[in-house]
Parts: sequence; C-alpha cells; structure tokens
Amino acid sequence: MRKSNLVIGILLAVSLSGCASLGTGPQATDAEGGALLGALAGAVIGNQTGSPLAGAAIGAGIGGLAGNAVGSKR
Repeated sequence: MRKSNLVIGILLAVSLSGCASLGTGPQATDAEGGALLGALAGAVIGNQTGSPLAGAAIGAGIGGLAGNAVGSKR
C-alpha cells in the first residue's frame, strides 16, 4: 500500500510539473524544474509521514515558487 501511494505521488508530481510548461524562457524552465524536484521530495517525505499526495502537492508549490524566483533573477 505504501509503495503504491509513493508511485501515485510521483505520478502526481510529474503531472503537476507539466502544468508549468506553458511558458518559455529561463523563468518558466526553472519553475518547472523546481516544481518537479519539490514534488518528488515532498512525495518521498510525505510517504514517510503517511500522506505522499499532500507532500507532493506542497512540495510542488514550494518548489515551483522557488524555481520561479531563481529564474526571475537571470
């Protein structure tokens, strides 16, 4: 059960990062990368606490914001 939740969380992370691919340029690319990495890390951490989907969603949001901020500085 836990392994399937992790897989679902990772798939959700990849799906969420695909939503950020609508833009172009370094800011959009960094936001995509940040969302993907954040969602993956959030899913893994969330799996350890029993809620990988919530972890993936929170990680994707925070990672996307951080990536966007880094991309805007370029």
